[in-house]
Amino acid sequence: MQKRILLTICILAAAAFPASAEKKPVVPQEMEKKDAPFTPGILSGGTLYVSGQMGTDPKTSQIPDDFEAEMRFALDRAASILKAGGMGFNDVVSVQVYLTDVELFPRMNAIYTTYFKDPRPARATVGVLKLVSPKAHVEISMTAHK
Repeated sequence: MQKRILLTICILAAAAFPASAEKKPVVPQEMEKKDAPFTPGILSGGTLYVSGQMGTDPKTSQIPDDFEAEMRFALDRAASILKAGGMGFNDVVSVQVYLTDVELFPRMNAIYTTYFKDPRPARATVGVLKLVSPKAHVEISMTAHK
């Protein structure tokens, strides 16, 4: 009887954990780069982790001079990763925004609120000295869950 109970507990425990242990890369076709030292997204146990996205123009691969365009491109890149992972902005639970100039906060927020509807995800906005691309003003990472 004790062996049967122990076996049942082991089977139930094993059934609860296999999905959370798997890590699946999420790479939209337009982001397939073999030399990148990171993966655009990682799906694990129903949670999608979206790596930091800068606002590069997909046609030129350059950061635009216009901040609003840069912000939209960053969010559009994140949207592409979300879609490839079977999710959307309504599934996002947490966002991190990195700005090289905190004076850009109101302009960032004006664009941000057109992508995220209520209830909006938890968010941290952090002022940083620099980003990897010298011309970049914003980088956005997020976590989504279904």
